[in-house]
Amino acid sequence: MEDFIFDFEKLLVYQKSLVFINKIFGIYKKLSQDYKISVGSNLIRAGLSVANNIAEGNGKESKREKRRYFNISLDSARECISVFNVLNAQKLIMKEEYIELRRDGKEITSMLHSLSDSQR
Repeated sequence: MEDFIFDFEKLLVYQKSLVFINKIFGIYKKLSQDYKISVGSNLIRAGLSVANNIAEGNGKESKREKRRYFNISLDSARECISVFNVLNAQKLIMKEEYIELRRDGKEITSMLHSLSDSQR
């Protein structure tokens, strides 16, 4: 299996983004059908974008391109936080989940800021 590991899979922020999206899928599965279609699908897309843009960006040749993808990933993580705020305000997630997801999001966004800044 060691031969099949990609460079981006070694990044801690990528690994954390996979845990993050798994938690997002857990939230999505608990939403009613009405909310899955509107809010839930948006949240899934944003969560997947975090991991996918880290993976894609890490493979780019130029620092400028890498930074662009890492910033897209950062924007997507911040989008997830906004959706969590809405879900919390509507009482569609438990307070403990909300706090945990915000904590995860803060950690991921901080790591993405550092990763992006390293490409200057």
